[in-house]
Amino acid sequence: MGHWGHMGQSGSYTLFSVPGWGSALAEAMLALCAAPVTIEDVTGFDRPGAARDRLLGVNSLGQLPTLVLPDGTVMTESAAIGLLLSERYPQAGLAPAPGTSLRPAFLRRLIWIAANVYPTFTYGDYPERWVGADAKSLRTATDTYRERLWREFESEVSEGNWALGPTFSALDVYIAVMTHWRPGRAWFAERCPRLRAIAARADEQPLLSGVLQRNFPPAP
Repeated sequence: MGHWGHMGQSGSYTLFSVPGWGSALAEAMLALCAAPVTIEDVTGFDRPGAARDRLLGVNSLGQLPTLVLPDGTVMTESAAIGLLLSERYPQAGLAPAPGTSLRPAFLRRLIWIAANVYPTFTYGDYPERWVGADAKSLRTATDTYRERLWREFESEVSEGNWALGPTFSALDVYIAVMTHWRPGRAWFAERCPRLRAIAARADEQPLLSGVLQRNFPPAP
């Protein structure tokens, strides 16, 4: 995405963020890395206004997450951000190391989520942008397809605490965050209990709990 004028504290990352949105993925991964980060709240970015203008000035697609690296480089796409952070902070355990047996499964599933599940929100959240009068049918179709994808993932999750079995990774961050989105955690508890259990374990991780509670506060 190019280069952008440095903002935030010296040596820190700047994350354009809205609580509960896709930026929660990057925020959680940054927390696991204990990386210094400045949060730039752009609530309202999905409609015309100052927040959208700020985001468009950095990311021409106007999408979250958008992360500015300490040197001013702009990073987008949550999977790319996760892979970059896994290289910069290997101790965080975001990804199995290259050459290890779990690396292929990790890379496949990470890109699978980004390429298949995530776009169902891109098109389903604002269907009127894409199809006009058929908006309701597109929303229904993307929701149905997403549920099918999650059930497929559920069928491949082996016994163990995490998506890769005994090894925590960024995949578990995706599960923890995305199970809050449609169809919601009650659906996962009924239809994809292994994924729901992974999300519950991730909720309890000390470095993740604060981020998840900020983005998805309990209902009053």
